Amino acid sequence: MYFLGIDVGTSSVKVSIVEASSQRKVCSAQYPAVEAAINSPQPNWAEQDPLDWWAYFKQALSKANATGLYDPKQITAIGIAYQMHGLVVVDKNQQVLRNAIIWCDSRAVTLGNKAFEEIGKEFNLKHHLNSPGNFTASKLAWVKANEPEIYQRIDKIMLPGDFIAMKLSGTISTSISALSEGVFWDFQQNELSTTLMDYYGFDPKLIPSILPVFAEHGQIKKAVAEELGLSSTVTINYKAGDQPNNALSLNVLQPGEVAATAGTSGVIYGVSDQLIADRESRVNTFAHVNYRNDEIRTGVLLCINGTGIMNSWGRKLLGKDLSYDQINAMAATSPIGSKGLQVIPFGNGAERMLNNQLVGASISSIDLNRHETSDILRAIQEGIAFAFRYGLDIMRENGLYPQMIRAGNANLFLSPVFRDAFVGATNVPVEVYDHDGSVGAAMGAGIGNGYYANFTEAFKSLKPVYTVEPQHVEQYEENYQQWKEILKIKINTK
Repeated sequence: MYFLGIDVGTSSVKVSIVEASSQRKVCSAQYPAVEAAINSPQPNWAEQDPLDWWAYFKQALSKANATGLYDPKQITAIGIAYQMHGLVVVDKNQQVLRNAIIWCDSRAVTLGNKAFEEIGKEFNLKHHLNSPGNFTASKLAWVKANEPEIYQRIDKIMLPGDFIAMKLSGTISTSISALSEGVFWDFQQNELSTTLMDYYGFDPKLIPSILPVFAEHGQIKKAVAEELGLSSTVTINYKAGDQPNNALSLNVLQPGEVAATAGTSGVIYGVSDQLIADRESRVNTFAHVNYRNDEIRTGVLLCINGTGIMNSWGRKLLGKDLSYDQINAMAATSPIGSKGLQVIPFGNGAERMLNNQLVGASISSIDLNRHETSDILRAIQEGIAFAFRYGLDIMRENGLYPQMIRAGNANLFLSPVFRDAFVGATNVPVEVYDHDGSVGAAMGAGIGNGYYANFTEAFKSLKPVYTVEPQHVEQYEENYQQWKEILKIKINTK
């Protein structure tokens, strides 16, 4: 028996096949091999075509099936993880009406900030735990205000993972966790926020059926099963945003446990048993995958848009013919501190932890007689690590003091330079695990269909590959304080 995990990322769609009894990853595949495009028809806009995600998934699954390492007919359950906060809109025939407005799109910031003020800051923080910001609800408000002809045709709104589930099963559903990440959920009333829906003038019928995260979200359509080589009895048993799902994949489920990712964007995600709300909504709180009304489990999320995408940008400009391993090796030849070079990585839309400001990316303190490619590459990775430290300090202001952070052995955490800079700048050790989002989604499917009796059973074989302990803390602290001064100047001149 096997479980299929799907991770709908910004750069690609990845699938993993997990053998149920051994909890062993049989194989993984992703598509496309290079980063998928983000369409930006206007400054600070970011869109992708949902039909591309569907095509990428089919290509990735075809690659996995072609390995011959398992019988696709023995896949019994599917779990889906996805890039958070996106907006997909379909008509009554389940046809996509426009490109998805994805997580790093900033067009709705003004609308969200206005809602924060007019609904009331205290109400928003108490009931929604967040400002509406540029989350899904505000994106929908933008469509309503600017594309009324499209808005009038909308039958249901979805997040990216909901769309893949719909294509597989024809069923559209959501969850409390999903609604909270769109800032549609009222935590005090434990229901869809009538205040926000009324403020924006949304018809509640736009919201799909609300189901638990771990539940049957539809059975695969016969024609789709035949096309994909799967059994027609396969069910979708789990859906979650990529960051709650990443936490699940690392068994980060209880208060005080913390996970981190550093892909296109960067995240630190801590679990709490409190309804935490940052006064300035710089970090955000959503319902975790194991949230229940009678047992609060929230995920406090620090999201930094400009992390891995900054590293990718550096590679495109300075080493487009090199692999990331080669880029990392080149960066390692530059000393700690990158010979005084500093990189601010915030060039991928409005940054929540900077009060939704569009700060932009920059390279500072360039010495034309001294700095080389290796110094720029290292400064990029150190600058990203300093961005994490800046955000972690905000989380500390809100009462989260991680003693250990868990991370998957993927993306920037594959780079020794970044790993050392991250733990040195934050002064928190990191346990690295050989798990990723698609494996976590597969395990979620096993929990959702009842194969695993509980979380403990599902993750009994999970062990860290290695642990990175902080070193050169004083040196990283000095460099971080210099980086922070540059950031302050940029913020104050906006």
